[in-house]
Amino acid sequence: MRYTFETLEKIRGEYRERIEIRKKRTLEPGKKYILTCGGTSCLSIGGEKPTYQLFKEIIEKEGLEDKIEVVNVGCMRMCSEGPLVAMYPGGVLYTKVKDEETAKQIIDAALSENPYVEGHHYKDPLTGEIIHHMWEIPFFKYQESVVLERVGLIDPTSVEEYIATGGYFGLARALKMSPDDVIQEVYDSGLRGRGGAGFPTGLKWKFARQAQGEPKYVIANGDEGDPGAYMNRAEMEGAPFALIEGLTIAGYAIGASKGYIYTRAEYPLAAHLLEHAIKVAKEKGLLGENILGTDFSFDIEVFKGAGAFVCGEETALIASIEGKAGRPRPRPPFPAQKGLFGKPTIINNVETLMNVALIMEKGADWFRQFGTDRSPGTKVFALAGSLNVSGLAEVSLGTPIKVLLEDIGRGAPEGHTLKAVQLGGPSGGCVPTEHFDAPIDYESLGSLGAIMGSGGVIALDETSCMVDVAKFFIEFTKNESCGQCTPCRDGLVEMYDILDRITQGKGTMEDLEKLEKMAVTVKNTSLCGLGQTAPGPVLSTLRYFKDEYIAHIEEKKCPAKACLPLIEYYIVPEACKGCTICAKNCPVGAISGEPGKLHVIDPEACVKCGTCMAVCPFDAIIKIDAFGKE
Repeated sequence: MRYTFETLEKIRGEYRERIEIRKKRTLEPGKKYILTCGGTSCLSIGGEKPTYQLFKEIIEKEGLEDKIEVVNVGCMRMCSEGPLVAMYPGGVLYTKVKDEETAKQIIDAALSENPYVEGHHYKDPLTGEIIHHMWEIPFFKYQESVVLERVGLIDPTSVEEYIATGGYFGLARALKMSPDDVIQEVYDSGLRGRGGAGFPTGLKWKFARQAQGEPKYVIANGDEGDPGAYMNRAEMEGAPFALIEGLTIAGYAIGASKGYIYTRAEYPLAAHLLEHAIKVAKEKGLLGENILGTDFSFDIEVFKGAGAFVCGEETALIASIEGKAGRPRPRPPFPAQKGLFGKPTIINNVETLMNVALIMEKGADWFRQFGTDRSPGTKVFALAGSLNVSGLAEVSLGTPIKVLLEDIGRGAPEGHTLKAVQLGGPSGGCVPTEHFDAPIDYESLGSLGAIMGSGGVIALDETSCMVDVAKFFIEFTKNESCGQCTPCRDGLVEMYDILDRITQGKGTMEDLEKLEKMAVTVKNTSLCGLGQTAPGPVLSTLRYFKDEYIAHIEEKKCPAKACLPLIEYYIVPEACKGCTICAKNCPVGAISGEPGKLHVIDPEACVKCGTCMAVCPFDAIIKIDAFGKE
């Protein structure tokens, strides 16, 4: 059956109750819904069977289908506690659900109206409180769910469940407006690109609408290459129809009949779900010929990239779709004038397009109630690094950095202290703790030497060496450079070599001066965004942590004791019990000593893996400065 404007309302009515039950915060008798996280993160840390399969098999075997329905949903965000399962009504969250026994306990708890299962509820690392209801967990309580509202709530393969949450009503509204009015609505919302640059979306669409040339194309950029970032992956896996709807609206607005979703081959689940959603959308008249019974026709193709970080840049992405090497080209002309196959093209980030669907459904004024005047809306971030809780967090733009790290991420693990945060991925900057009160928006982060990026957030504690952090990211961008322009190709190699010397205690103050000059040159003269932003980690760490560079050079010390050439592992005589555990676990036999007597580490044989320090039950092994012997 092909859907029309009228059938959308009918389907929403038919499926609304099953969705509303999943939003109820109070425990109620009656049929229960068990939602299992089907996102890549939970799947990757699960047991022998996917969590959904565990529950499905038990429920069918026991004949409980009329009492409990299990639904496989997208990412449920709190990835460090996965695999996650939630029970509705009530929003009771279960953590680390990996085996059949736990699944049975949860099912029994649901049937008994006492949904608590010992050992499988969230325990707050700061207060020690065991929290059962998702709404009361700080990780969720401090978030503002807009783009992620459907992700983790609906079955991503069901277009009916998507429609029940308001899906496709944005497209329906857009098709009743003129393309120019659609563009104006998006422009009035103040939506800025969520891929990092923050360019006004409506303005980009206006340029493409006015550009001469046919056909025109729209592309969703899902080439998410930042280390530690997986926002777009979760969005595509959890609500593929939302991306398809947003891309279709973009096509209508600029006059395009063909769209591409460019994603990474390393995202097989996302690609599979998108291809399934495209097939269903065509069958239902939501894609393809005469969409929703109108004269507008639009088609979408999923294109899988080979995993090159540089293909996140617009012109490199276009070259990749055209079958060429993924290399950027000089601009102008910009893609809006001359893009895919030489025709006008707009490229928007996945999250940008999912916001578009919501803006067209609820209006520009609704969108502007979130965020700030200059940066309206919300942003999804991937929290990683030295945090008690990691996963996906969505907050209004303008939210202080510390809310992300301390309220949502619950700060550094016990015994550690946050030192800085890397914002914006490998092209971003490191912001120290004294600036954690700063709001998260495009201008504020830029003034701190960081960028919004696509949303990667890596928390760093006192064990992180900021010189080594800069070296790590420069090595990444050096390896991902397309090699086309001299500043990026050669400049990043030279910067890496200098950083490598410094972390080995072989650097000089002249190296430090050269490093800063090289970073500025690469930033100002590179061809594309990769090279222009790659020096960010170096420039920001020089700005805030120059003392660490100087310590490496002048004192031959790594203050964080993280740079292996500058440290040694040492057994404290007064603390050693001669238990032999360290010697038995040393992979290279670098530790000697008789049982009950002091053991010694041979610094020449030691590979500095840290195993001895990790296994010592008496904390008798420490790291010392290799040169100073402190």
